[in-house]
Amino acid sequence: MLRTHTCGELTAKNAGSSVTLCGWVNTRRDHGGLIFLDVRDRYGLTQVVVHPETEKKVFALAETIRPEWVIQVTGTVSKRLKGSENPKMPTGEIEINVEKLEILSRAKTPPFEIDSTTPVNEELRLQYRYLDLRTAKMQKNIALRSKVFQIIRQYFTEQDCLEIDTPCLIKGTPEGAREYIVPSRVYPGNFFVLPQSPQQLKQLCMVGGLDRYFQIARCFRDEDLRGDRQPEFLQLDFEMSFCEQADVQRIIQGSIEKILKECSSKKLKWGKVETFTWQHVMDTYGSDKPDLRFDLPIVDVSDISKGCGFKVFEEALMLKSGVVRALRVPGGAELSRSEIDTWTALARELRAKGLAYILFKEDGPQSPLLKFFKDGYLEQLQKATGAKTGDALFFGADTVKIVCASLGRIRLEAAKRFSLIDESTHALFWVTEFPMFEENDDGSLTFSHHPFTSPNIDEWKRRKEAPLSVHSICYDLVLDGYELGSGSIRIHDPILQSEVFEMLDISPEDQKKRFGHILEAFSYGAPPHGGFAYGIDRVVMILAGEPNIREVTPFPKDQKAKDLMLGAPAPVPAEQLKELEIQVEEKI
Repeated sequence: MLRTHTCGELTAKNAGSSVTLCGWVNTRRDHGGLIFLDVRDRYGLTQVVVHPETEKKVFALAETIRPEWVIQVTGTVSKRLKGSENPKMPTGEIEINVEKLEILSRAKTPPFEIDSTTPVNEELRLQYRYLDLRTAKMQKNIALRSKVFQIIRQYFTEQDCLEIDTPCLIKGTPEGAREYIVPSRVYPGNFFVLPQSPQQLKQLCMVGGLDRYFQIARCFRDEDLRGDRQPEFLQLDFEMSFCEQADVQRIIQGSIEKILKECSSKKLKWGKVETFTWQHVMDTYGSDKPDLRFDLPIVDVSDISKGCGFKVFEEALMLKSGVVRALRVPGGAELSRSEIDTWTALARELRAKGLAYILFKEDGPQSPLLKFFKDGYLEQLQKATGAKTGDALFFGADTVKIVCASLGRIRLEAAKRFSLIDESTHALFWVTEFPMFEENDDGSLTFSHHPFTSPNIDEWKRRKEAPLSVHSICYDLVLDGYELGSGSIRIHDPILQSEVFEMLDISPEDQKKRFGHILEAFSYGAPPHGGFAYGIDRVVMILAGEPNIREVTPFPKDQKAKDLMLGAPAPVPAEQLKELEIQVEEKI
């Protein structure tokens, strides 16, 4: 090894020892003939001192050194002079008196300061990600990510699971997101896809008798990005045979609790992991992944709004699944008109027609709505919502889907605006009893999770006349307002699987073409099985307190799914396209 110690391990106990360190020059300072160099590696930072009485060549070389040069220093550990210690550093009691110095690599002036506390443009950071990875924050985040990987592997091995890797070149598996396609040179006109998840493959492991599987799987989804999503990501995939829902939940919950125990100092809200139904969280919080570190419930005021005098509310109640709901925001009366306009724009982004409100000021309620209300309706609203002086009420009046989305978003904005989120806790809970199907805008059915999820068999018989009333045996795990992942008991009966496909309007011919392999596999004796998957990047993001997963991913794509460092995606040479028998049409 070129070094005897790292830059983060030397203390006063090492005083008098001869050591060799290697690392990057964090800073260089000249003080009265002395040259101080702070040398950095991922373990920490150590101050080294070059004295003028040192060999002339060494001192002359030290004078040339600049930040981010890579050097090797050999010298003696000594305690710093009294008063010059730095208690904020693990190595702050000592320094190295340099005897030998070698420059291992010179560096150009970086496009941004590595140790700067000033925010750096994200595009620049991503373009020079290899430099950004040198920062203390990124090194801490990547180390945390690595620790989570090790906890996961140890935990699931202890649960008697086999770690099984599945291929990244597979057949298309429609699971709700757009897929990346890979052309085949050997079979022109045919394509592989990159997996959205190993869903079917891990189920086939169960058919193969590998009754407990786990994998840290790389997944790919060609979809619009947001802060907690990347086009490629890692997730923990788990599957087990001969189980019920509670068995899967117990093992998955145990893994997350172990990660939180070892990687977070925060306590669980409620002191445990709670369970809520999908219907409850949607009705009460407007989201199937609400942040429950704060309590701002949404109240249904549909019944008291019939004949209330306000046309918008009354017309909403005439819609199929139309509702009127209200959100009380404590202290909301102080909101400015511009803030309300901003919130209204957010609601409109989610297809709401607007955002009605009432401000309960000291001198009385204020709102453009009040002149329309029939006598007694305002008092009924206050009684139903608990609104009092100083509060604000915000309303959603439309279909359930639109009202939930818009008021759920306003609930989050209100919590941020009035600092209602308890940052000292983690709110971890299960959401269960999801609908089996959802309705598209055109009235057709789609699956709520994926088409391999088992329905509630007792409800399945009414699928033709009331498909939206059928629930699935499905369960999501939510942490601090983020969906960590989803799981379900799978269908293992080929007849039931075909019936689900029929409900999704997939013809028998298409079933055979797209899913023939799994239907055939089930015909050879498939065990009852279930599983779960959660996003590891998302877990690390929450633990690190970062706003997006790019901050905990070594080499992420930007918000437009581009790799700014490598310059990808990029054109492919014409010869390569010709070999693949692919022709690219230029846009006119």
